Amino acid sequence: MPIEIEEPDFDSNVQVAKDLFAGTMGGIAQVLVGQPFDCVKVRLQSAPEGTYNGALDVIKQLVKNEGFVGFYKGTLTPLVGVGACVSVQFSVNEFMKRYYDQNLNGKPLSLLQFFNCGAVAGFANGFLTSPIEHIRIRLQTQTTGKEMFHGPIDCFKKLYQIDGLRGIYKGLGPTLFRESVGLGIYFATYEALIAEDIKRHHISRSDIEPWKLCLYGGLSGYTLWTSIYPVDIIKSKMQTDSLTGAKYKNSISVVKDIFHKQGIKGFYKGFLPTILRAAPANGATFAVFEITMRLLDGSS
Repeated sequence: MPIEIEEPDFDSNVQVAKDLFAGTMGGIAQVLVGQPFDCVKVRLQSAPEGTYNGALDVIKQLVKNEGFVGFYKGTLTPLVGVGACVSVQFSVNEFMKRYYDQNLNGKPLSLLQFFNCGAVAGFANGFLTSPIEHIRIRLQTQTTGKEMFHGPIDCFKKLYQIDGLRGIYKGLGPTLFRESVGLGIYFATYEALIAEDIKRHHISRSDIEPWKLCLYGGLSGYTLWTSIYPVDIIKSKMQTDSLTGAKYKNSISVVKDIFHKQGIKGFYKGFLPTILRAAPANGATFAVFEITMRLLDGSS
């Protein structure tokens, strides 16, 4: 299915700056909307078997022991980091779209080419996402009164002291796979939905209503997480492993351990809060990105 795109000039430093800024705004919106869901997901994924009786139990224990502020533990890292990550995702994706558009001599992009754009963006983003998520997860899984890390900078320093860059980048392999495949599907889904709306109603991209941008972003979030969730489990297990005397040597050892102890269902632990988060968080991300781009283009 070829899809026409409306893209600005390929060689434009101003456009790259706009992509980065709009992506940052989208990332901040994603964190503010999605952080409570993500906190519940991470605790379910990483806690020993039997600690929680589902997502509602995590919520009850969080509110009881740490108050509502507990849902935003470790928020500073993703607020800064995810803003940077999403800016990389969107700017590289937009760059790749313009690259294809220029080299296709005006021919529309195919879904596979949109997937490739997202996959390249995801791979580039993975090197930034991996340490940010590692630090965030370490902070999120601390319980009150048993803190080992006193903020993201302290966490970074201690991880580096224990195992150097390898410790900082623990879980990089599954992160790169998740980001490449996941974001390829993510952006291809979004572009297909946008293209269908443009074709059906004979409008331009800038005419699509904000609520539809939220809807398409939310649906793209669903396709993202349903396609790569088990990989996210593997990554989280590696990033919450003991810092000294680690239980897991690599991703394969994580897979074997999960399957032996919990079977297939173990790879979907915490899926409910993740899928509940997907619609509002990703809807907000795409809507804020698109609206910010419209405002920036209108002020040019």
